[in-house]
Amino acid sequence: MKYIVVILDGMGDEPVGSLGGQTPLEAAATPEMDYYSSHGMAGLSCNIPKGFTPGTDIGCMSIFGYDPAVYFTGRGPLEAAEHGIKLEANEIAFRCNLVTLEGDLLEDFSADHISLGEARNLLESLNEKLTAKGPAKICFYPGHGTGYRNLMVCQDPAHDMDRIVCTPPHDVMGQAYQNFFPKGPEAKFLIDLMEESRELFKNHPVNKKRLLDGKGQASMIWCWGQGHSPAFPSYFKRYGFHGAVITAVDLVKGIAIHAGLDVIRVPGVTGYFDTNYIGKAEYAVNALRSRDFVIVHIESPDEAGHIGNLKLKIKAIEDVDRLVIGTLRKSLSEFKDYRLMIVSDHQTCVESRTHAAGPVPFLIYDRRKEQKGPKKFSEKTAGLSGRFIEKGYELMDAFIKEGTK
Repeated sequence: MKYIVVILDGMGDEPVGSLGGQTPLEAAATPEMDYYSSHGMAGLSCNIPKGFTPGTDIGCMSIFGYDPAVYFTGRGPLEAAEHGIKLEANEIAFRCNLVTLEGDLLEDFSADHISLGEARNLLESLNEKLTAKGPAKICFYPGHGTGYRNLMVCQDPAHDMDRIVCTPPHDVMGQAYQNFFPKGPEAKFLIDLMEESRELFKNHPVNKKRLLDGKGQASMIWCWGQGHSPAFPSYFKRYGFHGAVITAVDLVKGIAIHAGLDVIRVPGVTGYFDTNYIGKAEYAVNALRSRDFVIVHIESPDEAGHIGNLKLKIKAIEDVDRLVIGTLRKSLSEFKDYRLMIVSDHQTCVESRTHAAGPVPFLIYDRRKEQKGPKKFSEKTAGLSGRFIEKGYELMDAFIKEGTK
């Protein structure tokens, strides 16, 4: 049996007034997903447990089958794994965004999608300044997938920084940023660091050039998602097989690494609207020729939701349907038996431009035993099925174990 999971990040949404009460998924033309839905089964899953902030970290950890209440320590240490950084017991890792400010407001959590090279230059300047001040206890690492997603590692022998309350920058857009500065013990350390970066970046050559090019500037760093190194059981230990993950997002790669899954690099993947959709599907099929399991994670619906662009979110969903699901449907026929799951990790609502913890739709198709499911795959039809997975981290177990029957 072959297993493939396609995660459409942020695909879930609430009904939109301008769509006559439909969600973006409901309004999108998705013939490929509809085929699998109508020949399979659908339902709703709650991937964000109570008490957790909705996000890709919690949502994807649940989809991978790990209870966030047991295994989640923070987003930063998961991304550190993708960087090849082994955190010591006295070290803590933060996600470190580059953000754009407009006066007192946080305008863009991605610094207008700054490039990797530009981000690297800015962080090198910050590392040099900190080193010049004394012994280097802090180090910044540029991201691997996109320029705005970076990492900060620092010493935290007393584990005081675990208790700092940090707000994700994508939840601050359009609001007074200082109202969302870190709070709690040791918060002043982070705030001073963020303000120091603002002064350093103000006249940095990277920002001067971006200004001339009409692009948003990287005004400062924004630290959040901190944690110490996690430990959770591998997929081989849990299920007895080897698998792989395809994604452009460091966080998801980090979950894969901790789960003992191979990370497959696909040329041209960007985590944005211009990603290599077809390549992701083709590499996934190739991975299944030597493995039993593969996860394909796609970021574009989430990006569209964060910028509040309804048309773009619908297009992103349709692109995934046509280029990823369509390619898979044609190619998976070479396997005698396979199970396919399509799911969203969390809602990213176009009207609020941020994440929400509401239930999200999933569908499961088994080539061995086709069923009669909803003709149209959407939140509404999935809800009408009566299938509700209250603990999202139990969905993967059900998906895999059902395949052994």
